[in-house]
Amino acid sequence: QVQLVESGGGLAHPGGSLRLSCAASGIVFKISDMAWYRQAPGKQREWSAIITPDNTTTYADSVKGRFTISRDDAKNTVFLQMNSLNPEDTGVYYCNARYWSKNFWGQGTQVTVSS
Repeated sequence: QVQLVESGGGLAHPGGSLRLSCAASGIVFKISDMAWYRQAPGKQREWSAIITPDNTTTYADSVKGRFTISRDDAKNTVFLQMNSLNPEDTGVYYCNARYWSKNFWGQGTQVTVSS
């Protein structure tokens, strides 16, 4: 079965940093598009970043210049380095994989940015 497990969430102060990880199993990771989404309190889920198998990255305007998505194919893991955090970054962050034209989701990890 497909499993995506996020980790690394927690509490950060404005201007701080967090690094999220997502470990994948049940997919051929090296040929899968991997993405991060987030859902702020009371809001719908929104896409934040994507990385393709050839390491092409694309970012939503809301995180561009502050967040970096990367992948380690040897470890079947995708990362999201989040810098210059602000309270608007607060929410549940979800790992997403696209494999065989199907979308798979992790359980989410909470990120809270507060002073």
